[in-house]
Amino acid sequence: MKTKTVRLTRIEITDFKNVEHGILSFENTRKSYSASILGLYGQNGSGKTALIDALSLLKYALTGQSLPANFVDFVNVNAAYAKVKYTFQIINHETEGSYDVHYELCIRKEADESGPNIEQNHYEPIQYKAAIFNEVLACAYQDAEIKHKLQSVVDTRTEEVFVPVSKYNVLVGHGAKTAATLLAGKQMAGLLSKSFVFSTTLLNVLRQNCKEKLYLDLFESLIWFGNYELFVINTAHTGVITMNTLPLTFQYKEESRSSAGSVMIHLNASSLIPREAFETVEKVVRNMNGVLMQLLPGLTIGVKNLGTEMFPTGDAGIKIQLVSRKNSKDIPLQYESEGIKKIVSVLQLLIAVYNQPSITVAIDELDSGVFEYLLGELLRIISEKGKGQLIFTSHNLRPLETLDKGFIAFTTSNPRNRYIRFANIKTHHNLRDFYYRDIVLGEQNESVYEPTDNYEIALAFREAGELSGS
Repeated sequence: MKTKTVRLTRIEITDFKNVEHGILSFENTRKSYSASILGLYGQNGSGKTALIDALSLLKYALTGQSLPANFVDFVNVNAAYAKVKYTFQIINHETEGSYDVHYELCIRKEADESGPNIEQNHYEPIQYKAAIFNEVLACAYQDAEIKHKLQSVVDTRTEEVFVPVSKYNVLVGHGAKTAATLLAGKQMAGLLSKSFVFSTTLLNVLRQNCKEKLYLDLFESLIWFGNYELFVINTAHTGVITMNTLPLTFQYKEESRSSAGSVMIHLNASSLIPREAFETVEKVVRNMNGVLMQLLPGLTIGVKNLGTEMFPTGDAGIKIQLVSRKNSKDIPLQYESEGIKKIVSVLQLLIAVYNQPSITVAIDELDSGVFEYLLGELLRIISEKGKGQLIFTSHNLRPLETLDKGFIAFTTSNPRNRYIRFANIKTHHNLRDFYYRDIVLGEQNESVYEPTDNYEIALAFREAGELSGS
């Protein structure tokens, strides 16, 4: 049994994409559930995808990866930098201790010094990157014997490695060589658009020198969460909104090593996988079929072995193709409907959310292509009997009728207060009807819809037709 559970409880976003400021709690204060669900609703361009991208930023930071080039566009056009603050709760089931953790970071647009140079008489466009800076990690801790108030553990808002000095000495010691190594690591993290707080440089020093186990456990828990328990699925994975090429990712045991490997199985193409992963892929697909048959009666998926093929490294692999099986016929999964492929692509993660308390899955446009009644029932089951955390955006309003009202939040038309929970919601209210009414009447403190003028829309259609000669 895993001894620690990590869960996101709150996010605060400032000058990130079209969110000048927004605070969103992931906790249901109306009723206690084992699962944590947050469905975010709102009109187009009102900050729903910004939430998912902010969680993607967290994933990159915790895993020590460089930010993709497109993150330079995530800083609000009217701001010099963006800031996101995440709050977690970590429960240690062995010691019955708990952490209240705050982690914030900023990103800004910088010239990429590793890109093309501007040489004399030869112009090259300047390349930019998104740099992470001003990271702060703070925590409070409590168990039967220890109680620490919330305080900074690592604050990189300094020319030195980090402050406060008291925590620096506890975490990494006094050595001059260590200080030089960390300072170089901090500078390198900035150049590579990576987090320094969760870098291998700092983590290696912590593992050697940290004098208090509870702080080392804090770092290890967050890094493990980022690498193995936080999954962010957005439309950028595929380049198309339908997510029709989103890969399935499986973990398997490598024969030559004690560590686990990973393999991606594409839904719209054949995939070459290591030989030792084939059995794992078949097992996971069989496991998914147990749920899939209940969601879509008569449908299962299978794995076709297309034969042996070599990797570019010279290692032998197996080429496979996912197929759908119904009416006693196998057809390539790529020819199924977008809705079926969407369900298949996220089903593995939904199973994990249902069964594992420390899994967090964030999905943009979960409803894309999925029958609304099925979506509502699926989310109801996960919310009532699941154990993990699911964060999703949707345009389909059916979940407003099936989920507890404490699991739903809304975007507003005010960029300085992007996220709200509805006030004055009674148990007997139909939240879907209540939402429609608020769009028309505007009964909340913030408007949830920027009004449109039907006459102006019709006029624009007519004028566009005239310009095109229609």
